Amino acid sequence: MMTPKKSLQEIQLDLQSGDYSMSELVDSYLQYAKKHESLNIYIELYEEEVKKQANRIDQQIKNGAQLGALYGCVISIKDIISYKDHGLTAASKILDGYISPYHATAVERLLAEDAIIIGRTNCDEFGMGSANENSIYGPTKNGADEHRVPGGSSGASAVSVQMNTCLIALGSDTGGSVRQPASFCGVYGLKPSYGRISRYGLIAYASSFDQIGILGHGPDDIARVLEVSAGKDPMDATSASRPIDRYSADKVISNPKIAYFSSLIDHEKLEENIKNNFLQILEQLRSSGASIVEKGFEFADYLVPTYYVLTTAEASTNLSRYDGVRYGHRSESSSTLEDMYVNSRTEGFGKEVKRRIMLGTYVLSEGYFDAYFTKAQQVRRLITEEINKVLEECDFIILPTSTSLPWRIGEMKEDPVAVYISDMYTVLANLTGLPCISIPSGNNTDGLPFGIQIMSKKYSEHDLLALAKSLKSATT
Repeated sequence: MMTPKKSLQEIQLDLQSGDYSMSELVDSYLQYAKKHESLNIYIELYEEEVKKQANRIDQQIKNGAQLGALYGCVISIKDIISYKDHGLTAASKILDGYISPYHATAVERLLAEDAIIIGRTNCDEFGMGSANENSIYGPTKNGADEHRVPGGSSGASAVSVQMNTCLIALGSDTGGSVRQPASFCGVYGLKPSYGRISRYGLIAYASSFDQIGILGHGPDDIARVLEVSAGKDPMDATSASRPIDRYSADKVISNPKIAYFSSLIDHEKLEENIKNNFLQILEQLRSSGASIVEKGFEFADYLVPTYYVLTTAEASTNLSRYDGVRYGHRSESSSTLEDMYVNSRTEGFGKEVKRRIMLGTYVLSEGYFDAYFTKAQQVRRLITEEINKVLEECDFIILPTSTSLPWRIGEMKEDPVAVYISDMYTVLANLTGLPCISIPSGNNTDGLPFGIQIMSKKYSEHDLLALAKSLKSATT
């Protein structure tokens, strides 16, 4: 079985020189996907479809035809991103049997450049989770240790790259759902600036936080996919109209000024081995010419509460459309219209989704709206102002990606608050709408991966990817 190379540029050169065909490459990815079925990565593999697409590309190469920028790029997509005429369930019973009638804009742009979508990956239900355990399809397992979680909610997206079943994975990041799994699985994960990639065709969890993200083996491949998928979209009013950089072009980041927050690094929830690795990375950066600036951050203890108050409120509103009337699951044990609404939602939603809907409804209710939701919005604004102030002085902010290593499957099921706290470092980028990338930085003695994340000014993905590229050899 051929081992797929980990660079799109290398793959394209090999395809042109005839070292192997696109059909052989696709077959290899499919074999890896089947070899690792026990990890529960894919809900559905598009085997016959991708073989036909590979044959078409082989014929075009043979005929010397012009090919798109992403030919040779095999991609998995999270089961929360629309792919026309394919199943789409957000890993929830409430959408059982639903077939998407249209492409997400990001998917449409990738397909137009000859990327091939190999299948849809498992995830936490509606993107709500940090372990990929809240799915009607069962948990996905980490390829580094199948007894441990891969992170969430894009856990299976990360494992699909980790286990060489594809070159790139599309996930979604509401509070770290691309970056935390990337850290747990030893791959790269980018959350672009809010609005940089259209959200059209992405099932909404919390609309002012959600962002399609990209996972891969390195910054170069992520940059090439971002070039194609980014840009203004008339179907998404929140998509940014700013010009798209040529993210894959070489860019030198000389003597960057990088900030870190001592209050977050000294936090009691941060595991010691992750803290020690982080401090080593700081020294590597300093020795390579970077200026490292220690900053205070008074909002550390407000990050997680602010995030969960706001996202659950938005989730309560967004998920109200799933009522058993228009599509998805409808309860058969109902005698009245009200019973049908209640029973359909009770039967269709999982435990974690119900928890967040209830919490969101509570903070939006009369008498509590100002005390919780309004206050959280005010704190979000203060956090954003504080971070932007730091980035006026510094080029980047560096943080651990997660407070912990991947935990054992089932270990945290009865302690959701502990899981929420593990998101402390990732929610910052979503609260502020800034771009952030998780980079593999080490493994513990048991071989479990973990990462660091770097954040930069809004729409400065090119700088972020350039710094990640310069760090790649030093941190892997």
